[in-house]
Amino acid sequence: QNKINVLAWQNTKMAALCAEFGDLVQIKKQLISVISLCKDRGLLHSAKASELAFALDPLPKDELPSPPPFTEEDAQDLDAVTLAKSYFDLKEYDRAAYFLRACCSQKAYFLYMYSRYLSGEKKKDDETVDSLGPLEKGQVRNEALRELRVELSKKHSAGELDGFALYLYGVVLRKLDLLKEAVDVLVEALHALPLHWGAWLELSNLVTNIDMLKSLSLPDCWVKDFFMAQMYTELQMIKEALQKYHSLIQGGFSKSTYIISQIAVAYHNIRDIDQALALFNELREQDPCRIDNMDTFSNLLYVKGMKPELSYLAHNLVEIDKYRVETCCVIGNYYSLRSQHEKAALYFQRALKLNPRCLGAWTLMGHEYMEMKNTSAAIQAYRHAIEVNKRDYRAWYGLGQTYEILKMPFYCLYYYRKAHQLRPNDSRMLVALGESYEKLSQQGEAKKCYWRAYSVGDVEKMALLKLAKLHEQLNESDDAARCYMFYIQDIFSCAEQLEHAEVSTALRYLGQYYFKNKLYDEASLCAQRCCDYNDAREEGKALLRQISQVRDQTETPSADLFAPLSNNNTPVRRVSPLNLISFTP
Repeated sequence: QNKINVLAWQNTKMAALCAEFGDLVQIKKQLISVISLCKDRGLLHSAKASELAFALDPLPKDELPSPPPFTEEDAQDLDAVTLAKSYFDLKEYDRAAYFLRACCSQKAYFLYMYSRYLSGEKKKDDETVDSLGPLEKGQVRNEALRELRVELSKKHSAGELDGFALYLYGVVLRKLDLLKEAVDVLVEALHALPLHWGAWLELSNLVTNIDMLKSLSLPDCWVKDFFMAQMYTELQMIKEALQKYHSLIQGGFSKSTYIISQIAVAYHNIRDIDQALALFNELREQDPCRIDNMDTFSNLLYVKGMKPELSYLAHNLVEIDKYRVETCCVIGNYYSLRSQHEKAALYFQRALKLNPRCLGAWTLMGHEYMEMKNTSAAIQAYRHAIEVNKRDYRAWYGLGQTYEILKMPFYCLYYYRKAHQLRPNDSRMLVALGESYEKLSQQGEAKKCYWRAYSVGDVEKMALLKLAKLHEQLNESDDAARCYMFYIQDIFSCAEQLEHAEVSTALRYLGQYYFKNKLYDEASLCAQRCCDYNDAREEGKALLRQISQVRDQTETPSADLFAPLSNNNTPVRRVSPLNLISFTP
């Protein structure tokens, strides 16, 4: 009866508190309550709830939430739970479980089962001595999982599991790859205890696409907004994620460092580097000793080539805690930026010894092995990253690049397709797909990929160039000329033309194309522009001499260059050849 009373109290309390999102006082009370419940059970996810609670105004003493009722079973187990929790905090999990084996209260039961689970996880990690050894998935397992599943299943069937025990049951099922059952149990755990962020996080690891997300029957609680925002970020729906986070800021969480960090990560995912850097710098000002997400910050500094800033960040994190995974990743990025790839790989390996399930470290180590031309090690690292998170497009893309080096285009195509499914609007994935199709002599598919890459916003400005060259190889001169024209306009408009090596290639082709079509003014303009580039100067001068020889001859009307094309898979835009005049390199 006491157990039923405690369960009823928890469910009623949480249901009542999950009322209006706008009631910040009630939200603060919920956060204080769930932080206390999580700490009593050794759950580390309460840190995120603490960050959110800190962002809200403090409550007066008379409005602080009341503690949960203390049952007779809790009183009987108090000494054993207190002793076991002290051993648990010292990571002596077997010792903690031993003293809890005869306890009856809900809290003691969860701590008993959780200690056994963590003991198995610790032993499993100890067996994985070499992060890059020949250990395939499934060879090293948590031996306690099957026993835990059997015991928890019996309790679950009898309806004796509270929200925390249901969460642990879901974790065990996920570790045993019983994913469908894990989703059902975690959703049940959320309905029993909607404020437990750890259960939301576990569920987020199991959601594979937006359709699955929409099909879940989730509790109607304000925490759901945080979960949806995170899921949108994970599923690369960045616009929706940013809208959610901004609405949460407007709802009262404007001081939350957690939300600032998540928005920065979202901007990182869409490669809005300047905006992401600004947010991370703001985050560092508000929380200068923060280590969470600093590996993502270092990725941005790496991309921008900001060596002094990355060096300062690495030294600062070493002073705070040099044995954190994020610190090792930051140092690895610093050495990678200095082209010391062996040292970089060493620090990523250190990160993986600290946490073998660190997704970023596996992916970054794969990149380093690629730089060192160690393709077999790179493949193994990327595969480990995919085992940790199948939604990591960088690992799929890295595998595609590795097999491209090995000249295995069918494998490339498979992995690039996977990356493209995760990032459908990323031009890099589309260009890589186009190159794979081209190597497999599937020119029609390659054309579609290149044009799609241009349409979604080609970040590397290579899609049109590759499409033009493909048309050139297929003797589709009109289409090639059109693509070269768009390419030149694209390069000149973003002020990168002086640094781009392929502009001269486009100008050479267009000059010859216009000359063959007797458009001498346009040919002359292209030839003059060719003289601005060392590798095309002689050809430009030769073309100018040819044009001067025929200038005095009667020009016949040339065909309409920009009429609609036939037998072509590439969509076209109507552009006058004289548009080139308005751009100056």
